[in-house]
Amino acid sequence: MKVVVIGATGTIGTAVTAALLARGHHVVPVSRTGDPRVDIAQPDRLFATVPDIDAVVCCAASGALVPIDSGTDEEFFTGLHTKLLGQVRLLRRAVEHLPDGGSVTLTAGTFEEPTPGSAFGALTNTGLEAFARTAARELPRGLRVNVISPGWVHEHATPAEVVALDYVRAVEDPGLNGETLRAGSRSG
Repeated sequence: MKVVVIGATGTIGTAVTAALLARGHHVVPVSRTGDPRVDIAQPDRLFATVPDIDAVVCCAASGALVPIDSGTDEEFFTGLHTKLLGQVRLLRRAVEHLPDGGSVTLTAGTFEEPTPGSAFGALTNTGLEAFARTAARELPRGLRVNVISPGWVHEHATPAEVVALDYVRAVEDPGLNGETLRAGSRSG
């Protein structure tokens, strides 16, 4: 399967790329600084640059932890425009370009316990999860969308390699559609 990994140079993206390659997929890594250069805020470039994609994995979405009483409007709206609306646009463009049965995997990041500065992130992440759950029922031609919620990823929390297996499962399992996989939620 030809899989594009957006944000392939980040911690999670690097691990997802390695896990997909280990499973025999043809992986096209993209990022804002790589070649091809793709920014999640402008997904049209992806489909114009990389033809014949079977699946898209977005690991590029992030947002700052900004306290509700001290952040600027710009800080809040940047996360909304890139992490939420950028991934919504990505799915909408993928519908036009992916073959029947194609897969899109998005990244949220809702935490189990509220974290200081995470109120706006919670809005963005739960909005993305709700969007994917509902959009999955509207997708044509057997297309699928799922969301990964990796939580804190580093060697003392959930290792990126463990989270990467959730992304692989979302790409490969045709029974998953409209689901949010929490870090380490894979089975088998």
